[in-house]
Amino acid sequence: MADFVLAKLPPPFDKIDSWIFDLDNCLYPASTGLFALIDERMGAYIQRLLGCEAAEAKRIQKYHFRTHGTTLAGLMKEHAVDPHDFLADVHDIPLDRVGANPRLRAGLGRLPGRKFVFTNGNAPYALKVLERIGIHDQFEHLHDIIAADLIPKPNRHGYDLLCTQFGIDPTTACMVEDMAQNLRPAKALGMTTVWVDNGSEHGNHDADPGHVDVRVADVAEWLDELLGDAA
Repeated sequence: MADFVLAKLPPPFDKIDSWIFDLDNCLYPASTGLFALIDERMGAYIQRLLGCEAAEAKRIQKYHFRTHGTTLAGLMKEHAVDPHDFLADVHDIPLDRVGANPRLRAGLGRLPGRKFVFTNGNAPYALKVLERIGIHDQFEHLHDIIAADLIPKPNRHGYDLLCTQFGIDPTTACMVEDMAQNLRPAKALGMTTVWVDNGSEHGNHDADPGHVDVRVADVAEWLDELLGDAA
């Protein structure tokens, strides 16, 4: 990792020793539209799988997302889809929309404590994105959907596995997510929660005060404000 000076943080972040970040639409701007490319490939995959038209594939895709947490979870349960085949296919997208973010890298480098990525995507894709941003070496571990036994957020299973595997005390951990619903189990475990409200949820107002501690628009900007000139 780069040789950054670690900052002393204000409450409630002064107690945090583990930082858990989502990836898509969180560590890069939702405005890049990167996840839209994945969404398109999911639709195409369903069309081939079921021999249906695009509109029907989209309906099925969103039904599974709402009902099972991810499209993959629903396809596995109802259509016996091979998860490895699905993940490799839908994440095979160009990453030219994502670029280096030195500001984010500097902020992550100054955060005191351990840092993790927790994503419903798969590790090969996530690592490529992190490399594009220039922050892949800022994290101790990348906890993907495979590491979570193919059980997606917001199911608590993956959260428990991450905490157990790496000895994370949830009461001294912070989770940063663009999907407010994924912060509910984190808060239930005792984590400090940060919702990245950047428009990626398209009007989903599931961010009630019961499970969101802090609401921000951009991770790099928030880290700048949080860290300030402290040393």
